Amino acid sequence: MSTPTVDRPSTGTRLPVLVYVLAAGIFLMGTTEFMIAGLLPDVAADLGVDIARAGMLVTAFAVGMIVGPPVMTLATLRLPARATLIGALAVFAAGHVVAAVSDSFTVVVASRVVTALATGTFWATGAVVAAAVAGPGASARALAVMSGGLSLAVVAGVPLGTFAGQFTGWRGPFWMLAALAVPAAVAVARNAPRTASTVSGSVSVRAEMAAVRTWRVWAVLAAITLAQAGFLGAYSFISPLLTDRAGITTALVPLVLVGFGIGALAGTALGGRLGDRWPLGTITTAITATSVLLLVLAATAGHSTIVVGLVMVLGASGLGANPVLIAQTMRFAGHGSWLASSLATAAFNLGTAVGSALAATTLSTTLGVTGPAVLGAAITATALVPIAVLASIRTRPRNGNTPTRPDQQPQRVLTGVS
Repeated sequence: MSTPTVDRPSTGTRLPVLVYVLAAGIFLMGTTEFMIAGLLPDVAADLGVDIARAGMLVTAFAVGMIVGPPVMTLATLRLPARATLIGALAVFAAGHVVAAVSDSFTVVVASRVVTALATGTFWATGAVVAAAVAGPGASARALAVMSGGLSLAVVAGVPLGTFAGQFTGWRGPFWMLAALAVPAAVAVARNAPRTASTVSGSVSVRAEMAAVRTWRVWAVLAAITLAQAGFLGAYSFISPLLTDRAGITTALVPLVLVGFGIGALAGTALGGRLGDRWPLGTITTAITATSVLLLVLAATAGHSTIVVGLVMVLGASGLGANPVLIAQTMRFAGHGSWLASSLATAAFNLGTAVGSALAATTLSTTLGVTGPAVLGAAITATALVPIAVLASIRTRPRNGNTPTRPDQQPQRVLTGVS
Protein backbone atom coordinates (compact mmCIF):
# COMPACT_ATOMS: atom_id res chain seq x y z
CA MET A 1 0.00 0.00 0.00
CA SER A 2 1.31 3.41 -0.89
CA THR A 3 1.37 6.30 1.51
CA PRO A 4 -1.57 8.67 1.01
CA THR A 5 -1.35 12.40 1.22
CA VAL A 6 -3.92 14.96 0.46
CA ASP A 7 -4.06 17.66 -2.12
CA ARG A 8 -6.84 19.58 -0.36
CA PRO A 9 -6.79 22.19 2.40
CA SER A 10 -6.99 20.72 5.88
CA THR A 11 -8.65 23.74 7.42
CA GLY A 12 -12.13 23.15 5.96
CA THR A 13 -14.97 22.21 8.24
CA ARG A 14 -16.22 19.34 6.09
CA LEU A 15 -14.56 15.96 6.19
CA PRO A 16 -14.49 13.92 2.97
CA VAL A 17 -17.38 11.51 2.39
CA LEU A 18 -14.93 8.61 2.51
CA VAL A 19 -14.37 9.18 6.24
CA TYR A 20 -18.08 8.61 6.93
CA VAL A 21 -18.10 5.57 4.65
CA LEU A 22 -15.26 4.09 6.69
CA ALA A 23 -17.18 4.87 9.88
CA ALA A 24 -20.13 2.90 8.50
CA GLY A 25 -17.84 -0.08 7.95
CA ILE A 26 -16.57 0.22 11.52
CA PHE A 27 -20.19 0.30 12.70
CA LEU A 28 -20.78 -3.10 11.12
CA MET A 29 -17.59 -4.53 12.53
CA GLY A 30 -18.21 -3.14 15.99
CA THR A 31 -21.67 -4.65 15.93
CA THR A 32 -20.37 -8.14 15.19
CA GLU A 33 -17.62 -7.85 17.80
CA PHE A 34 -19.95 -7.07 20.70
CA MET A 35 -23.28 -8.52 19.54
CA ILE A 36 -22.12 -12.11 19.96
CA ALA A 37 -22.25 -11.81 23.77
CA GLY A 38 -26.03 -11.45 23.66
CA LEU A 39 -26.38 -14.37 21.24
CA LEU A 40 -24.24 -16.92 23.09
CA PRO A 41 -27.12 -18.84 24.77
CA ASP A 42 -28.86 -19.27 21.40
CA VAL A 43 -25.62 -20.29 19.67
CA ALA A 44 -24.79 -22.79 22.41
CA ALA A 45 -28.22 -24.42 22.25
CA ASP A 46 -28.27 -24.59 18.46
CA LEU A 47 -24.76 -26.00 18.05
CA GLY A 48 -24.93 -28.36 21.03
CA VAL A 49 -22.24 -26.85 23.25
CA ASP A 50 -22.35 -25.37 26.73
CA ILE A 51 -22.14 -21.64 27.41
CA ALA A 52 -18.54 -21.83 28.60
CA ARG A 53 -17.43 -23.41 25.32
CA ALA A 54 -19.57 -21.00 23.32
CA GLY A 55 -17.54 -18.23 24.94
CA MET A 56 -14.69 -19.28 22.64
CA LEU A 57 -16.48 -17.23 19.97
CA VAL A 58 -15.60 -14.11 21.94
CA THR A 59 -12.04 -15.27 22.62
CA ALA A 60 -11.48 -16.26 18.97
CA PHE A 61 -12.44 -12.80 17.78
CA ALA A 62 -10.22 -11.15 20.37
CA VAL A 63 -7.21 -13.25 19.36
CA GLY A 64 -7.81 -12.42 15.70
CA MET A 65 -7.94 -8.71 16.52
CA ILE A 66 -4.67 -8.83 18.46
CA VAL A 67 -2.61 -10.89 16.03
CA GLY A 68 -4.36 -10.03 12.78
CA PRO A 69 -3.82 -6.29 12.20
CA PRO A 70 0.01 -6.21 12.03
CA VAL A 71 0.22 -9.56 10.22
CA MET A 72 -2.41 -8.65 7.63
CA THR A 73 -0.97 -5.16 7.19
CA LEU A 74 2.40 -6.58 6.18
CA ALA A 75 0.72 -9.22 4.01
CA THR A 76 -1.28 -6.60 2.07
CA LEU A 77 1.41 -3.93 2.06
CA ARG A 78 1.78 -3.75 -1.72
CA LEU A 79 -1.96 -3.72 -2.42
CA PRO A 80 -3.74 -0.41 -3.08
CA ALA A 81 -5.60 0.83 -0.01
CA ARG A 82 -8.87 0.79 -1.95
CA ALA A 83 -8.47 -2.89 -2.82
CA THR A 84 -7.52 -3.75 0.77
CA LEU A 85 -10.60 -2.04 2.20
CA ILE A 86 -12.96 -3.67 -0.31
CA GLY A 87 -11.28 -7.04 0.21
CA ALA A 88 -11.64 -6.75 3.98
CA LEU A 89 -15.37 -6.07 3.64
CA ALA A 90 -15.73 -9.01 1.24
CA VAL A 91 -13.98 -11.37 3.67
CA PHE A 92 -16.10 -9.93 6.50
CA ALA A 93 -19.27 -10.76 4.57
CA ALA A 94 -18.05 -14.23 3.58
CA GLY A 95 -17.13 -15.05 7.18
CA HIS A 96 -20.64 -14.25 8.34
CA VAL A 97 -22.21 -16.29 5.55
CA VAL A 98 -20.08 -19.31 6.45
CA ALA A 99 -21.07 -19.01 10.11
CA ALA A 100 -24.74 -18.57 9.25
CA VAL A 101 -24.94 -21.75 7.15
CA SER A 102 -22.74 -23.98 9.31
CA ASP A 103 -23.85 -26.52 11.91
CA SER A 104 -20.28 -27.06 13.13
CA PHE A 105 -19.12 -25.15 16.18
CA THR A 106 -15.51 -25.47 15.03
CA VAL A 107 -16.33 -23.90 11.66
CA VAL A 108 -18.17 -21.04 13.36
CA VAL A 109 -15.16 -20.41 15.63
CA ALA A 110 -12.86 -20.42 12.59
CA SER A 111 -15.16 -17.98 10.81
CA ARG A 112 -14.95 -15.64 13.81
CA VAL A 113 -11.15 -15.64 13.57
CA VAL A 114 -11.32 -14.87 9.83
CA THR A 115 -13.88 -12.13 10.47
CA ALA A 116 -11.59 -10.63 13.12
CA LEU A 117 -8.69 -10.62 10.65
CA ALA A 118 -10.85 -8.71 8.18
CA THR A 119 -12.00 -6.32 10.90
CA GLY A 120 -8.44 -5.57 12.05
CA THR A 121 -7.30 -5.03 8.46
CA PHE A 122 -10.17 -2.62 7.78
CA TRP A 123 -9.52 -0.74 11.02
CA ALA A 124 -5.79 -0.34 10.46
CA THR A 125 -6.02 0.58 6.78
CA GLY A 126 -9.07 2.78 7.28
CA ALA A 127 -7.36 4.76 10.05
CA VAL A 128 -4.43 5.71 7.83
CA VAL A 129 -6.70 6.54 4.89
CA ALA A 130 -9.10 8.61 7.03
CA ALA A 131 -6.26 10.61 8.57
CA ALA A 132 -4.71 11.18 5.15
CA VAL A 133 -7.83 12.31 3.28
CA ALA A 134 -8.78 14.63 6.17
CA GLY A 135 -5.46 16.39 5.76
CA PRO A 136 -2.97 17.89 8.24
CA GLY A 137 -4.60 19.32 11.33
CA ALA A 138 -7.80 17.24 11.04
CA SER A 139 -6.56 13.68 11.43
CA ALA A 140 -7.78 13.26 15.02
CA ARG A 141 -11.21 14.58 14.01
CA ALA A 142 -11.39 12.09 11.13
CA LEU A 143 -10.36 9.25 13.43
CA ALA A 144 -13.00 10.39 15.92
CA VAL A 145 -15.65 10.01 13.22
CA MET A 146 -14.35 6.50 12.51
CA SER A 147 -14.37 5.66 16.22
CA GLY A 148 -17.88 7.08 16.37
CA GLY A 149 -18.93 4.16 14.19
CA LEU A 150 -17.85 1.84 16.98
CA SER A 151 -19.67 3.88 19.61
CA LEU A 152 -22.79 3.88 17.47
CA ALA A 153 -22.52 0.10 17.25
CA VAL A 154 -22.62 -0.05 21.06
CA VAL A 155 -25.61 2.32 21.19
CA ALA A 156 -27.69 0.93 18.32
CA GLY A 157 -26.07 -1.94 16.44
CA VAL A 158 -25.59 -4.35 19.33
CA PRO A 159 -29.09 -3.92 20.84
CA LEU A 160 -30.72 -4.19 17.39
CA GLY A 161 -28.68 -7.26 16.50
CA THR A 162 -29.51 -8.95 19.79
CA PHE A 163 -33.17 -8.00 19.38
CA ALA A 164 -33.24 -9.41 15.84
CA GLY A 165 -31.66 -12.62 17.11
CA GLN A 166 -34.61 -13.14 19.47
CA PHE A 167 -36.95 -13.37 16.47
CA THR A 168 -34.79 -14.97 13.79
CA GLY A 169 -32.33 -16.99 15.83
CA TRP A 170 -28.65 -16.19 16.06
CA ARG A 171 -28.12 -16.78 12.34
CA GLY A 172 -30.37 -13.89 11.36
CA PRO A 173 -28.04 -11.11 12.55
CA PHE A 174 -25.14 -12.86 10.82
CA TRP A 175 -27.04 -12.79 7.51
CA MET A 176 -27.93 -9.15 8.16
CA LEU A 177 -24.31 -8.10 8.68
CA ALA A 178 -23.17 -10.03 5.61
CA ALA A 179 -25.80 -8.26 3.50
CA LEU A 180 -24.96 -4.80 4.86
CA ALA A 181 -21.27 -5.30 4.09
CA VAL A 182 -22.12 -5.32 0.36
CA PRO A 183 -23.35 -1.69 0.09
CA ALA A 184 -20.48 -0.67 2.38
CA ALA A 185 -18.01 -2.18 -0.10
CA VAL A 186 -19.78 -0.44 -2.99
CA ALA A 187 -19.55 2.89 -1.14
CA VAL A 188 -15.81 2.39 -0.55
CA ALA A 189 -15.36 1.56 -4.24
CA ARG A 190 -17.18 4.74 -5.28
CA ASN A 191 -15.49 7.13 -2.85
CA ALA A 192 -11.96 5.82 -2.48
CA PRO A 193 -9.51 6.84 -5.20
CA ARG A 194 -8.60 4.22 -7.76
CA THR A 195 -4.95 5.24 -7.86
CA ALA A 196 -2.45 6.50 -5.36
CA SER A 197 0.95 8.04 -5.89
CA THR A 198 3.85 7.37 -3.59
CA VAL A 199 5.69 10.46 -2.43
CA SER A 200 7.87 9.10 0.34
CA GLY A 201 9.75 6.26 -1.25
CA SER A 202 8.91 2.68 -2.02
CA VAL A 203 6.65 0.69 0.22
CA SER A 204 8.39 -2.23 1.89
CA VAL A 205 8.35 -4.32 5.03
CA ARG A 206 11.76 -2.89 5.92
CA ALA A 207 10.48 0.68 5.64
CA GLU A 208 7.44 -0.12 7.77
CA MET A 209 9.58 -1.77 10.45
CA ALA A 210 11.89 1.24 10.46
CA ALA A 211 8.93 3.60 10.85
CA VAL A 212 7.86 1.98 14.14
CA ARG A 213 11.36 1.70 15.55
CA THR A 214 11.25 5.03 17.39
CA TRP A 215 10.56 4.80 21.12
CA ARG A 216 7.79 7.40 20.83
CA VAL A 217 5.61 4.96 18.89
CA TRP A 218 6.00 2.34 21.59
CA ALA A 219 5.34 4.89 24.32
CA VAL A 220 1.97 5.66 22.76
CA LEU A 221 1.26 1.95 22.24
CA ALA A 222 2.03 1.36 25.93
CA ALA A 223 -0.38 4.15 26.88
CA ILE A 224 -3.07 2.62 24.66
CA THR A 225 -2.64 -0.84 26.18
CA LEU A 226 -2.64 0.39 29.78
CA ALA A 227 -5.55 2.80 29.35
CA GLN A 228 -7.66 0.14 27.62
CA ALA A 229 -6.73 -2.55 30.15
CA GLY A 230 -7.84 -0.39 33.04
CA PHE A 231 -10.97 1.11 31.56
CA LEU A 232 -12.41 -1.77 29.53
CA GLY A 233 -11.31 -4.30 32.14
CA ALA A 234 -13.62 -2.48 34.55
CA TYR A 235 -16.34 -2.04 31.94
CA SER A 236 -16.36 -5.77 31.20
CA PHE A 237 -17.86 -6.34 34.66
CA ILE A 238 -20.10 -3.30 34.87
CA SER A 239 -23.32 -5.35 34.66
CA PRO A 240 -22.84 -7.20 38.00
CA LEU A 241 -21.97 -3.90 39.66
CA LEU A 242 -25.18 -2.36 38.33
CA THR A 243 -27.39 -5.25 39.43
CA ASP A 244 -25.71 -6.55 42.60
CA ARG A 245 -24.54 -3.30 44.18
CA ALA A 246 -26.47 -0.43 42.59
CA GLY A 247 -29.76 -2.37 42.69
CA ILE A 248 -30.64 -1.75 39.04
CA THR A 249 -32.90 -4.42 37.57
CA THR A 250 -31.52 -6.65 34.83
CA ALA A 251 -34.12 -5.34 32.38
CA LEU A 252 -32.78 -1.78 32.75
CA VAL A 253 -29.09 -2.65 32.33
CA PRO A 254 -29.25 -2.37 28.50
CA LEU A 255 -30.62 1.17 28.85
CA VAL A 256 -27.73 2.13 31.13
CA LEU A 257 -25.31 0.72 28.56
CA VAL A 258 -27.02 2.74 25.84
CA GLY A 259 -26.24 5.79 27.98
CA PHE A 260 -22.62 4.62 28.06
CA GLY A 261 -22.63 4.46 24.26
CA ILE A 262 -24.10 7.94 23.97
CA GLY A 263 -21.37 9.23 26.25
CA ALA A 264 -18.79 7.44 24.11
CA LEU A 265 -20.14 9.13 20.96
CA ALA A 266 -19.89 12.54 22.61
CA GLY A 267 -16.45 11.81 24.03
CA THR A 268 -14.91 10.67 20.75
CA ALA A 269 -16.36 13.70 18.93
CA LEU A 270 -14.99 16.11 21.55
CA GLY A 271 -11.66 14.29 21.75
CA GLY A 272 -11.27 14.50 18.00
CA ARG A 273 -12.00 18.23 18.00
CA LEU A 274 -9.52 18.99 20.77
CA GLY A 275 -6.92 16.38 19.90
CA ASP A 276 -5.72 18.03 16.71
CA ARG A 277 -4.72 21.18 18.64
CA TRP A 278 -3.74 19.77 22.05
CA PRO A 279 -3.05 16.05 21.57
CA LEU A 280 -1.11 15.20 24.72
CA GLY A 281 -3.25 17.50 26.85
CA THR A 282 -6.43 15.86 25.58
CA ILE A 283 -5.05 12.38 26.26
CA THR A 284 -3.85 13.32 29.75
CA THR A 285 -7.19 14.88 30.69
CA ALA A 286 -9.19 11.90 29.45
CA ILE A 287 -7.01 9.30 31.19
CA THR A 288 -6.93 11.24 34.47
CA ALA A 289 -10.70 11.74 34.42
CA THR A 290 -11.28 8.06 33.72
CA SER A 291 -9.10 6.94 36.60
CA VAL A 292 -10.80 9.31 39.04
CA LEU A 293 -14.28 8.41 37.81
CA LEU A 294 -13.62 4.69 38.26
CA LEU A 295 -12.66 5.30 41.89
CA VAL A 296 -15.79 7.41 42.42
CA LEU A 297 -17.85 4.66 40.80
CA ALA A 298 -16.48 2.09 43.25
CA ALA A 299 -17.09 4.42 46.22
CA THR A 300 -20.68 5.28 45.23
CA ALA A 301 -21.69 1.89 43.81
CA GLY A 302 -24.67 1.66 46.18
CA HIS A 303 -26.35 4.79 44.77
CA SER A 304 -28.12 3.89 41.54
CA THR A 305 -28.72 7.44 40.28
CA ILE A 306 -25.08 8.44 40.73
CA VAL A 307 -23.86 5.20 39.14
CA VAL A 308 -26.00 5.69 36.03
CA GLY A 309 -24.62 9.20 35.55
CA LEU A 310 -21.06 8.04 36.14
CA VAL A 311 -21.37 5.25 33.58
CA MET A 312 -22.43 7.75 30.92
CA VAL A 313 -19.58 10.14 31.73
CA LEU A 314 -17.14 7.21 31.78
CA GLY A 315 -18.16 6.40 28.22
CA ALA A 316 -17.03 9.90 27.23
CA SER A 317 -13.75 9.98 29.13
CA GLY A 318 -12.77 6.35 28.64
CA LEU A 319 -13.12 6.39 24.86
CA GLY A 320 -12.58 10.08 24.17
CA ALA A 321 -8.80 9.82 23.87
CA ASN A 322 -8.80 6.81 21.51
CA PRO A 323 -8.78 8.68 18.18
CA VAL A 324 -6.08 11.00 19.48
CA LEU A 325 -3.94 8.05 20.59
CA ILE A 326 -4.23 6.48 17.13
CA ALA A 327 -3.33 9.78 15.49
CA GLN A 328 -0.28 10.15 17.74
CA THR A 329 0.89 6.62 16.97
CA MET A 330 0.85 7.40 13.25
CA ARG A 331 2.34 10.86 13.79
CA PHE A 332 5.38 9.54 15.63
CA ALA A 333 5.89 6.73 13.12
CA GLY A 334 5.81 9.23 10.27
CA HIS A 335 5.27 8.54 6.57
CA GLY A 336 1.64 7.49 7.16
CA SER A 337 2.82 4.13 8.50
CA TRP A 338 0.32 1.33 7.96
CA LEU A 339 2.14 -0.88 10.46
CA ALA A 340 1.86 1.79 13.16
CA SER A 341 -1.88 1.99 12.62
CA SER A 342 -2.21 -1.79 12.81
CA LEU A 343 -0.15 -1.95 16.00
CA ALA A 344 -2.45 0.65 17.57
CA THR A 345 -5.45 -1.52 16.69
CA ALA A 346 -3.75 -4.58 18.19
CA ALA A 347 -2.81 -2.62 21.33
CA PHE A 348 -6.42 -1.66 21.97
CA ASN A 349 -7.50 -5.28 21.80
CA LEU A 350 -4.55 -6.56 23.81
CA GLY A 351 -5.39 -4.11 26.56
CA THR A 352 -9.03 -5.21 26.55
CA ALA A 353 -8.15 -8.90 26.77
CA VAL A 354 -5.52 -8.51 29.51
CA GLY A 355 -7.60 -6.00 31.45
CA SER A 356 -10.67 -8.22 31.47
CA ALA A 357 -8.64 -11.20 32.70
CA LEU A 358 -7.06 -9.18 35.51
CA ALA A 359 -10.35 -7.57 36.50
CA ALA A 360 -11.97 -11.01 36.82
CA THR A 361 -9.52 -11.97 39.55
CA THR A 362 -10.73 -9.13 41.78
CA LEU A 363 -14.29 -10.45 41.95
CA SER A 364 -13.24 -13.07 44.50
CA THR A 365 -11.58 -10.50 46.78
CA THR A 366 -13.20 -8.48 49.54
CA LEU A 367 -13.88 -5.73 47.01
CA GLY A 368 -16.35 -7.96 45.19
CA VAL A 369 -18.06 -6.38 42.19
CA THR A 370 -16.31 -3.05 42.83
CA GLY A 371 -12.92 -4.72 42.42
CA PRO A 372 -12.71 -4.27 38.64
CA ALA A 373 -13.34 -0.53 39.00
CA VAL A 374 -10.70 -0.10 41.72
CA LEU A 375 -8.11 -2.10 39.80
CA GLY A 376 -9.13 -0.36 36.58
CA ALA A 377 -8.48 3.04 38.15
CA ALA A 378 -4.97 1.99 39.16
CA ILE A 379 -4.07 0.47 35.78
CA THR A 380 -5.54 3.42 33.86
CA ALA A 381 -3.47 5.86 35.91
CA THR A 382 -0.25 4.09 34.89
CA ALA A 383 -0.98 5.09 31.28
CA LEU A 384 -0.04 8.64 32.30
CA VAL A 385 3.61 7.58 32.71
CA PRO A 386 4.44 7.12 29.00
CA ILE A 387 2.40 10.22 28.16
CA ALA A 388 4.38 12.25 30.71
CA VAL A 389 7.63 11.00 29.18
CA LEU A 390 6.44 12.03 25.72
CA ALA A 391 5.49 15.47 26.99
CA SER A 392 8.81 16.04 28.73
CA ILE A 393 11.14 14.87 25.94
CA ARG A 394 10.58 16.81 22.73
CA THR A 395 13.92 16.44 20.98
CA ARG A 396 13.89 15.20 17.41
CA PRO A 397 15.26 11.64 17.03
CA ARG A 398 18.18 10.99 14.70
CA ASN A 399 16.10 9.42 11.96
CA GLY A 400 14.02 12.60 11.75
CA ASN A 401 10.75 10.69 11.50
CA THR A 402 9.07 12.52 14.34
CA PRO A 403 7.63 15.91 13.41
CA THR A 404 7.50 18.70 15.96
CA ARG A 405 3.83 19.34 15.24
CA PRO A 406 1.02 17.03 14.09
CA ASP A 407 0.45 19.12 10.97
CA GLN A 408 4.02 18.42 9.81
CA GLN A 409 3.38 14.69 9.40
CA PRO A 410 4.29 13.32 5.97
CA GLN A 411 1.24 11.84 4.29
CA ARG A 412 0.45 9.56 1.41
CA VAL A 413 -1.46 11.10 -1.44
CA LEU A 414 -4.89 9.81 -2.29
CA THR A 415 -5.92 11.74 -5.35
CA GLY A 416 -9.45 12.19 -6.57
CA VAL A 417 -11.20 11.96 -3.23
CA SER A 418 -14.54 13.73 -3.21
